[in-house]
Parts: sequence; C-alpha cells; structure tokens
Amino acid sequence: MNNSAIGVFDSGMGGLSVWRELRRQLPEESLIYYGDGKNCPYGNRSAEEILTFVEEAVEALLARGAKMIVVACNTATAVAIDTLRSRYPIPFVGMEPAVKPAALTSQSGVIGVLATKASFGGALYLANEARYGSQVQIIRAVGEGFVELVECGEERSPEALQTVRAVVEPMIEAGADRIVLGCTHYPFLTDTIAEVVGDRAVEIIDPAPAVARRAEWLLDQNNLRAESGNVARYEFLSAAGEEYEAMLAARANSLK
Repeated sequence: MNNSAIGVFDSGMGGLSVWRELRRQLPEESLIYYGDGKNCPYGNRSAEEILTFVEEAVEALLARGAKMIVVACNTATAVAIDTLRSRYPIPFVGMEPAVKPAALTSQSGVIGVLATKASFGGALYLANEARYGSQVQIIRAVGEGFVELVECGEERSPEALQTVRAVVEPMIEAGADRIVLGCTHYPFLTDTIAEVVGDRAVEIIDPAPAVARRAEWLLDQNNLRAESGNVARYEFLSAAGEEYEAMLAARANSLK
C-alpha cells in the first residue's frame, strides 16, 4: 500500500480528460496534475524540445513524491515514453492510440484518426496502424487548431464548430464509422464532434477509460494502491505559473 499521489502530465489542459477518468476509477488515489501550459501545444515541436519539457515535468512530479506517472499526452508518449521507462524507476503509463478497438468494431471498414503530427510519426502509432490497418481503411487527420480551442475554453464556440467540421466531415463522407481521439485535448471537443456527426452512425472513441484501467492494473502489480479509506488530495502544477495552475484547478473542478 502506498498513499503517495499518482502524477499526471500533459502539455496543457487536455490531460484533464484522463485525470477525470483516474478520479472516477480510483477515487482513493491522490493525483498531482502537471499541465505545462507554457510550451503548449507540443504537436509541431521537435522531439528534442518535447523530451526536455517532459523531463522537466517528470522531475517536478517526482519532487512531489509521485509513485507513478501517467503521461496523459499522446505527443509526449510518442516521443518520450521509452526514455522515461529506461531512466526512472517508477511505473509510467502512456497513451496508446485506440486504433485497435476502432478497427475491430468498425462496420464500414473505414476509421478516422485525429491526432497531432508528432503522434502520427511515433513508433507506437505506426505499429498499431501497421498491425490493424490491413483490416480497415484508416484516414488520418491532424486536428489543426483543436488544442488551442480547448486551452482557451472555446470548445463549444461557433469557431470550434467550423474548425472541427472542416476536419471531421471529410472523414465521415469517406465512410468512417469510428473516429479515434488521438490527443487528450480532443475529448473536450466530443460534443462539437457529435454535432458534426449528427444522426449518422459514427462512434467517437476516447482512450482515457482504458488508460485509467491500465493505471489501476499497474498499481496492483506494483503494490502501490492507496489504503482503503484514504482521502484523495488533488494538486495542480504548471510551468506557466500560478495563474495557469488556478485555471487547471478550476477546469478540473468543473468536470463531472
């Protein structure tokens, strides 16, 4: 048993979509969330820059006593997860693109994947696409502007609807009946994506619940579960300073 907190890291606010699932599935676990904010978005950054940002976040979380770290950022996972696992002695959970469930459940044989440029170039995504791409047609699309909309709290704005429609509508017109959210910011746009989908038979797949289940499994495997009855505490950190930390806390408190 271990009552230390689980660390959760993202380039900004997007990883709160994973934080929410961790809180739901592991209510007795304390969580320390580090949202970079200062260097967001990561999607078009170089691998060297991203690795530097990730290591700064990990060091900050370890300084707070994190017993496990969830890299709640697809781009950071793609660039840094192997390095982190080789460098630090605690368990790390990364974001795995949900290509498998989309490919295995698609009725049309066409799936859409929304992600960042860096995520699409990552070994984990490419391995998943190679493994399951023979079963379906995969349509890739970078969610240009999606992260910025979420960071500004504008995910239900007319601009968001226009931005999302421009990216998602071609996928649906091409026959996609599954849309994979390959960036942790994108689940905050689920309602807007659903508005674009309308009454068409398209399922939106968010990998956050599966990531939380993986974290739970690793806690058990490493005997790191919090004690029964532990009162969870939640803390928010950011490279962008106290104002951004307060914004993270406010956004987190608004999540159901």
